[in-house]
Amino acid sequence: MWWFNEGMNAMFLLKLAYRNLVRAGLRTWLNALVLSFSLVTIIGLQGLYIGMGREAERIAIDTEYGGGQYWHKAYDPYDPLSIPNAHGKLPHQLDSLIEAGRAVPILIVQGTAYPEGRSIPLLIKGILPEQDVLHLPTDLLKDTTDGIPAFVGERMASTMGIKAGDFVTMSWRDVNGTFDAADFKIVGVMSTVNQNIDRGQIWVPICTLQHLTGMESEATIVVVARGLKSPPAVENFDFKDLDALLRTIKELVKVKTQGSFVLYFMLIAIALLSIFDTQVFSIFRRRKEIGTLMACGFTKFEVVVLFTLEGVMYAVFSVVIGAIYGIPLLWYSAKTGWSIPQSAAEGFSIAIGRKIYPTYSLDLIIGTVLLIFVMTAITSYLPTRQIARMRPTEALRSGLR
Repeated sequence: MWWFNEGMNAMFLLKLAYRNLVRAGLRTWLNALVLSFSLVTIIGLQGLYIGMGREAERIAIDTEYGGGQYWHKAYDPYDPLSIPNAHGKLPHQLDSLIEAGRAVPILIVQGTAYPEGRSIPLLIKGILPEQDVLHLPTDLLKDTTDGIPAFVGERMASTMGIKAGDFVTMSWRDVNGTFDAADFKIVGVMSTVNQNIDRGQIWVPICTLQHLTGMESEATIVVVARGLKSPPAVENFDFKDLDALLRTIKELVKVKTQGSFVLYFMLIAIALLSIFDTQVFSIFRRRKEIGTLMACGFTKFEVVVLFTLEGVMYAVFSVVIGAIYGIPLLWYSAKTGWSIPQSAAEGFSIAIGRKIYPTYSLDLIIGTVLLIFVMTAITSYLPTRQIARMRPTEALRSGLR
């Protein structure tokens, strides 16, 4: 029956710890309120970063990555010097996918635009007008009534000072290194939050670009549709899956998340410092009570457990208080999102929408709550170690003074 007695002792200690905290009054609820604020803030900010990362990944997949990309072996998006040699014949293994609309080739050529006499270096990207793998307004490129059609993003249109209906002269080097030039009609201006398909580039029909550069049936990258299983291995092209393509976004979100740990530490430290001071003061003020408990048969270990439980209950109260105001607040933010000014969104270096919708996973909530419990338990235990050095007679004598 030893286990029954141990269970009864534990229940008694829990009830006694709860009663002592409630009797402490305002001090208890202030500590719990501060700790709940730290809890809700950590969950809120972490959910915001998770939501930002998922939104950036969704936009990148929809407008740029699809279900993955084949890169020409010479292609390096971070090395402009690789672009002139980064093109090759489309592998025959991808012909059926392209014909079925499950893949879209893109040819990238370095060029220069001359709007209003100015010189602006850019990338000329050729794409199939009839594709639907990427969410791009490529249907605009079917308009060939007034010349070679092309479209740009809002950022590029602002840089070049052009609008829909304008003509722009562009030059490039063909496959033999010979300069050539032509006039392109801007048939539309694309509105997108993805800077990677906007800044420093212009989109034209791939067949036209292949003909103008002498790169017939060639491409730089091939984007496959989502849901494609087991992409075939091809020569001269390396397949990049979404894990590889989205690594930069994930690392950036990870860095921003880790940068917030300083704020989290400060919030938790303030709350735990208050609890630590409360425990130290409580042990000093309640020495008579400690001596009485020991004289009544409580072991030093049980007294230590009692005071530690009182500290842990601050975490319990903080979770309850945090749930009262935190659940409605976090639910509302997840439903309506956080509006971000365009200027601020541009500074994130990743594609995010005008609003960020936080994502609060069960792992995030449980992990944060457990962290609060563990830190509170440690902070509450540290001051109680001096109880083990007390003698019942000394505790009673000091409490009677």
